[in-house]
Amino acid sequence: MTEYARPDGPSPDDVCREWSATKAALPVGTRITGQVTVRRHFGVFIRIVGAPNALGLADIGSMPPHARLPALGAQVSGEVVSHTEHNRQVRIRLSEWNDHL
Repeated sequence: MTEYARPDGPSPDDVCREWSATKAALPVGTRITGQVTVRRHFGVFIRIVGAPNALGLADIGSMPPHARLPALGAQVSGEVVSHTEHNRQVRIRLSEWNDHL
């Protein structure tokens, strides 16, 4: 598996090929909804509604103290906070984390 892949999602080739379109469709500040598809120690991957080739990630770096990672399969919402060029990820800050600020 490459750094562009997630176990349940689009192929690395799809993520790379669609990266420009993904950034255009999901600019910083865009509100998103989606489903948690993978949990890791560093955050959760999110299948973003309407963006099948996007690699969404809510990482613990944007998680407030005392907040928890959402469960696998959880429906979540949030906001695009950045795009990470080197691994083609759409970084998300989850709305539920705002409750812990």
